[in-house]
Amino acid sequence: MNTRAEKGMKRDQRTAILEAGARLINLQGFHNTGLKDILETAGVPRGSFYFYFKSKEDFGLALIDHFMRVLGDRIRPLLEDESLSPLGRLRLVFERARQRYQSEDFAGGCPIGNLSQEMSDLSPAMRQRLQQALAGMTARWAALLRQAAEKGEISPGIDPDLMAGFLLDAWEGALMRMKVERNAEPLERFEQILFSGLLAR
Repeated sequence: MNTRAEKGMKRDQRTAILEAGARLINLQGFHNTGLKDILETAGVPRGSFYFYFKSKEDFGLALIDHFMRVLGDRIRPLLEDESLSPLGRLRLVFERARQRYQSEDFAGGCPIGNLSQEMSDLSPAMRQRLQQALAGMTARWAALLRQAAEKGEISPGIDPDLMAGFLLDAWEGALMRMKVERNAEPLERFEQILFSGLLAR
């Protein structure tokens, strides 16, 4: 039977592999990132990978879940900030994201969006998991927009689910262009059109 320390070490190694892979893959791409690079960056033995993951595709599925946990941990405090209105919370999420990308010199972008573009045609399993991740993100925005509608912050004619889907589509497109132009203008345009146009009363 494994001791508690051994179990903790195994969890730490798996997390280290995921965190190292997340950093490298978001900058280099899934196929361009080798297992050797991931394991060296993680500082774990080369044989560790297949102890935790059946294949690189299995690792990719776990990586999507990891990205969603990180994203959730990052935005949850903003979404739950009762000192702000629902629309104020939504605005803050995008402002903080823009500031973070700016501090990273506009590299990387959205890991879920990046994997969606690279892997959706190549791995049905990853495409399905990415679809679930995007649906979860859409549902989160729809819930916030529904709260905003209930408080009269946005027009009652706006369909929260439809708008949330469009919002995510537009945001991912803005992030793609941000990476190409290496500046904040696409994100600033997105925020201006969203809050001064589409969602303005």
